[in-house]
Amino acid sequence: MDEFHAGQPIFVQIRQRLMDMILRGSVADGDALPSIRQVATELSVNPLTVTRAFEALVDIGVVEKRRGLGMYVTTGGRDALLQHERSRFLSEDWPRIRNQIAALGLTAKELLDAEPGPIMTGKSGGSTELGSTANG
Repeated sequence: MDEFHAGQPIFVQIRQRLMDMILRGSVADGDALPSIRQVATELSVNPLTVTRAFEALVDIGVVEKRRGLGMYVTTGGRDALLQHERSRFLSEDWPRIRNQIAALGLTAKELLDAEPGPIMTGKSGGSTELGSTANG
């Protein structure tokens, strides 16, 4: 069974894993995503929770339902998701990060010279890549 952290709803965490798969190129435009039943079984969660995660991606035009076939990444879906996530980052995350940088008195040079940690890809040996998280 997979671990979810309590600070965020499970469907949001599953949605993030799906988005990571699309942004990393594990699934390309036009590719089928794992079925709702497959994801629910793999993660030991209610299929309605998984459906909610997929619906959030349908709502922003990244994923489409194909009746009788499943969920697929839309044509241009990765680019649309990238644009959506960049916009969200700049409007929601960046102001908080910028304020923290200012509060800590960090300079641009210090930030650029800082030793970077590893980039977390969230790749796993699981069949859908949804069974592991970048954060553990």
